[in-house]
Amino acid sequence: MFLFSSFGGGGGGVLLVFLFLLVNLIIFHLKFQEFSLVLLQVVQGESEEERREEKENDEKKEDEEEEEEEEEEEEEGEDGEVDQEREGEEKELDLEKGQVGGAVVEEKALERISDERDHFHVSMLQRLNPTNPLRIIINSGTRVATPSPSHSSRFQPLPPPPRSQPPPPPHRSQPRSTPTPQQSVTTLNSRRFTNKISLLVFMVHMVVAVALVCFLIFKGIQGLIEASNPAKEKEERVLKFMLPQVEVASLLSITLAFAWQKALREWPQVMVYFIIWCTFFMSLSAGILLICFQKPATDGVGVCFISFAIGNGLYACWVTQRIGFCFKVLLKSLEPVSKFPDLNQPAYWMLGSGFLWMSLWILAVVGALNFYFPPLIIIALVLSLAWTTEVMRNVVNITVSRVIALYYLRGMQSNTQFCFQRALTRNLGSACLGSLFVPTIEALRIVARALNLLEGEDEFMFSCAHCCLRVMESIFRNGNGWAYVQIAASGKGFVRASQDTWAAFEREEMVPIVDSDMTSAICFLTGVCSGSICVIVVAAWTAKVYQPFIATISLLAFCVGYLMTRIAMALPHACVSCYYVCYAENPENRLFDKTIIKDRINLIKSGRDVVVPTPRVPRRFTR
Repeated sequence: MFLFSSFGGGGGGVLLVFLFLLVNLIIFHLKFQEFSLVLLQVVQGESEEERREEKENDEKKEDEEEEEEEEEEEEEGEDGEVDQEREGEEKELDLEKGQVGGAVVEEKALERISDERDHFHVSMLQRLNPTNPLRIIINSGTRVATPSPSHSSRFQPLPPPPRSQPPPPPHRSQPRSTPTPQQSVTTLNSRRFTNKISLLVFMVHMVVAVALVCFLIFKGIQGLIEASNPAKEKEERVLKFMLPQVEVASLLSITLAFAWQKALREWPQVMVYFIIWCTFFMSLSAGILLICFQKPATDGVGVCFISFAIGNGLYACWVTQRIGFCFKVLLKSLEPVSKFPDLNQPAYWMLGSGFLWMSLWILAVVGALNFYFPPLIIIALVLSLAWTTEVMRNVVNITVSRVIALYYLRGMQSNTQFCFQRALTRNLGSACLGSLFVPTIEALRIVARALNLLEGEDEFMFSCAHCCLRVMESIFRNGNGWAYVQIAASGKGFVRASQDTWAAFEREEMVPIVDSDMTSAICFLTGVCSGSICVIVVAAWTAKVYQPFIATISLLAFCVGYLMTRIAMALPHACVSCYYVCYAENPENRLFDKTIIKDRINLIKSGRDVVVPTPRVPRRFTR
């Protein structure tokens, strides 16, 4: 009241204005202090962030220097060229870090700090009340309009840019001493069973064959016990005059088989000639001996032996130019055998099993005489014996092929026992399927070559053989004896392995070489030679004790001698097959003699070497 009375009525309005200004001044002062504190905190926070970043950069640089020092210590033993390349890369890296990188990083840091400050000021303005005098003063000085709600999102503080990543460390070149691993397309340790249907059929066949043999042995014993049995006398004659000769033929064939194998490994050059001509003389001698008995049955069997001897002699004259290459391949392919002392064990097991099975088999033949339809039963037993022994041979073939193929392809010395178990389990289906088709294919191959030699003699014959030759061309591609190597090494099925193997031969231009290979013929002739020797021994023995059995025992002895010898000769045959197939897979392998096959291919291309190719359709039929 005193103040109002002092200044009068107008003085009261002036006092109110003065008080309003004083209050706004006090508020402005307080807001200014608050703003100053916030700015100080922001500046201090930025300085702390910069110090933290500098500290982190220093730590990273120290870590990089420590890593570089460790790398330099690890790489002291490397070659000088690698050290020079690394030093050049480190110098370039330091140059980029010290000169160019430093300026760029500093410039980006300054730009980032200024952007953060601008965003801070805008965010502070957004938080001020629009009626606040401080905002009015700042807006009037900076002429910044009040942001509307629709545009407020434009002034939100942006996230800080990502920190510059340190440059990647220099690429460490691989030392020369460490070979670059190569991925294999196909595994060498496949665990799946191949050709399961063939395996199932063979196992069913074996169950039936064992049951039939046991039943026939029982019938034979029953016939011998019963005194009133009319077949008793016949069975006694068979046991007395046939069983000893068959057992002797089995033992003789096993002895000859290992003799052939050992001699072929020791003297390949001599044995190639010896096997060819010894087979000629032995088969001719067996035929002449059988004809001398002057019986219709023996005359028929003797004519067959003499005919084969004539063909064998023609073949020996025909392949004279290829014998040199044959023994070179034999000599080179048999070298790894000495590194595996137990490589013949699968052959021992198969020959022992074959001997026991043949002993039971001949007793079953005796029992068949005391049952219905003896000729049909004996024919079924012969076919079963042929398939079983062929499977035994291919089991040995696959076992040896896996051992030798892994030695060529991977430089491994595999366990023969493990490979043998694998051949008897996982690859047995392929062995069963190949045992059915490969002998047939080889027989058709011989026929086709004979037809090829008669080209131009008879147009009618070749017009009929046109379709057969086309079919055989497909058979050679989809089923051949070379497939056992890939079956053993890669675990492929029989058809797939045949196709891949033939494709590899075509890729390396080896088809004429493998087509004219003599190894399978040599192994076949050793079986024929052993069979002929068994025929001579058994026929001479039977002629002294019981002549009516001469023809029957001669055929049986020949089959036993041939089959048992082929089982043992699977080892050199598998070694040669591995040499060809593995060479086609990797011709640059140091384990191969590059001059043998390459020189042969060059001679064939130049026309200076004579080969016998796989029979193809004559040109006049392809027009």
